[in-house]
Amino acid sequence: MKFGVIGAGQMGGGIAQVAAQSGFDVVVHDQKQEFLDRGKGVIQKSLAKLHEKGKLSDAPDTVLGRIQFTTDLKDFADCDLVVEAIVENQGVKNDLFRQLGQIVKADGILASNTSSIPITALAAASGRPEQFIGMHFMNPVPLMQLVEVIRGYQTSDETTRIVTETAEKMGKTPLACNDFPGFVSNRILMPMLNEAIQCVMEGVAEPEAIDGIMKLGMNHPMGPLTLADFIGLDTCLAIMEVLHQGLGDDKYRPSPLLRKMVQAGLLGRKSGEGFYKYN
Repeated sequence: MKFGVIGAGQMGGGIAQVAAQSGFDVVVHDQKQEFLDRGKGVIQKSLAKLHEKGKLSDAPDTVLGRIQFTTDLKDFADCDLVVEAIVENQGVKNDLFRQLGQIVKADGILASNTSSIPITALAAASGRPEQFIGMHFMNPVPLMQLVEVIRGYQTSDETTRIVTETAEKMGKTPLACNDFPGFVSNRILMPMLNEAIQCVMEGVAEPEAIDGIMKLGMNHPMGPLTLADFIGLDTCLAIMEVLHQGLGDDKYRPSPLLRKMVQAGLLGRKSGEGFYKYN
């Protein structure tokens, strides 16, 4: 199988790495060469760490040799499966899938790694709704076991079968859910993170105490505010807005503090500061 990935960032790079580790030939696209170079560097470091721990079956250079980096979408013409992992914006994704629908071979499958945007809407933009699906990997991709497989309204059984088998070949556990806002993972997770942010705003406790209570009391590996910083507060806001709009219930209303921090550019790890400061 020839595996395509759009986006060389944290998610796209991780998906590309795991696909290459699984023996697939991979094409990775981003808009600028500098983004590709940065993504390649992150993959190299990740492979080196896995190799040191004895968790890599092939040499790092062998795995990296299976990945082609490109700024030209036409290089996806002969891909069997293309996964999109770009900004969480429906308009931008729609534009991309309109292009890919014209470029990727007729029997190729298109998938989105979206956290919350309706798969059925993206599928319509692609022009091949039967061969369109949600393939939601968790972050960090090389370490997290789950792939949420989300069928759109017209997704075919064959598309679902191929994507499920591909996820299994990548060493992941695919679990199916239907196309509702936020799917399962973010419909449950994001309101918890949003409520933690609301607790900060209302002065219920300091961020360190909120995270500590959830880690020690609920056995969560990472506190909700640390996790929100890791995901990116802008992404958390975008998902909450999709939930609020799509489900029409005010229990999904984004915290005003979340909105204010995003407006201030305090996005978490990627900006150097969110609920905590990062070097």
